Amino acid sequence: MAFTDEAARTALRRLFDAAIASADPRTVLARHLPEKPAGRVLVLGAGKSAAVMAAAVEAAWPDVDLSGLVVTRYGHGHPTARIEVAEAAHPVPDEAGARAARRMLDLAAAAGAGDLVLFLVSGGGSSLTTLPAPGLTLTDLIAVNKALLASGATIHEMNCIRRHLSAFSGGRLAAAAHPARVVTLAISDVPGDDPTVIASGPTVPDPSTFGQAQALIAHYRMALPEAVVAHLKAARDESPKPGDARLGPPDYRFIATPRMALDAAAAEARALGLTPLILGDALEGEAREVGTVLAGIALSARAHGQPVPAPCVLLSGGETTVTIRATTPGRGGRNAECLLGCAQALGGTRGIWALMGDTDGIDGSESNAGAIATPDTLSRARAAGLDPRACLAGHDSHAVFAVLGDLVETGPTLTNVNDFRAILIG
Repeated sequence: MAFTDEAARTALRRLFDAAIASADPRTVLARHLPEKPAGRVLVLGAGKSAAVMAAAVEAAWPDVDLSGLVVTRYGHGHPTARIEVAEAAHPVPDEAGARAARRMLDLAAAAGAGDLVLFLVSGGGSSLTTLPAPGLTLTDLIAVNKALLASGATIHEMNCIRRHLSAFSGGRLAAAAHPARVVTLAISDVPGDDPTVIASGPTVPDPSTFGQAQALIAHYRMALPEAVVAHLKAARDESPKPGDARLGPPDYRFIATPRMALDAAAAEARALGLTPLILGDALEGEAREVGTVLAGIALSARAHGQPVPAPCVLLSGGETTVTIRATTPGRGGRNAECLLGCAQALGGTRGIWALMGDTDGIDGSESNAGAIATPDTLSRARAAGLDPRACLAGHDSHAVFAVLGDLVETGPTLTNVNDFRAILIG
């Protein structure tokens, strides 16, 4: 099947849209709710999807006595009638998020044995509920967050450290709600769908330790505030561990995951006459290097029909990492950097197009979800006076795709099942 450039772009965007639609809380949340309780329902939540998830609960339970508070990223709000929505900063936390976290802890502590605490969690929850442990300040944790984002650590490693500097995460919210019943509805944005990692696990036991957090900081040679180093070394107030009676058996329900989104994209690919191959929903690694590996698989499919013959599409999810090496880095999220690395490795090979984007609609701190690369991306960039290789080295991938008009812009999607990558081989 020979694709025109326009047809390939349209197909890739349809796959991306199908993945996002599969994770829309307004259509998927209701079927995961527990039975309607007889008593009061306290709805708490954190993440980029928190407001729209709260609205979905209200729509599903119009006759239930419910109230509560959720916190989401600035610009990600959604109208609600009974559940308050607060907004705070992401990815660098601010005082608004700390206030929301403290209020949620206080609300949870007031819940009784006959109450249901429904916790709505999605990607971004860690930053949005950054509440310092005793002896630490928000300024300390902002410094930690900046160090984490620049370190090259994985999301699993970052959240191990965050849990041991927090008064909210690592099971502490569920402990505060004891003896009320706690049910968590989650949209997973992390490789492997680990509940302890999604928003740093406020409602589940934390198996990690202060010692592990210290080891990670040493491994990545992070320079952190003295108060943070002292707090970790003292190792007081360890997070609730498996078997803690305050938490009970966790009732944790996934309403959307990266794998579900990839399955939806695969179904859309078949409808378009493409053979989909899901490479995995939990790919991690340095963004540009992941792009290089994915390009190698695409080149094999194009030249040899392996691991899948054309026309086909290679699908993958997960969360890559960008380790900042440039002294004065440019603009570009991890998806744009992964895509530019892929385009560089493809070297202009005919018949291969790719789209990479963040399903929340925001790639890093930029306003675009991601971008599309075409067989002539590199040549068009050079004609525009850009050096793609230098842009990649300087973490300035956004500049390439912006100049070419190849950014993918969705606005906030109000969901988040992490990175989405599709490479179409015609």
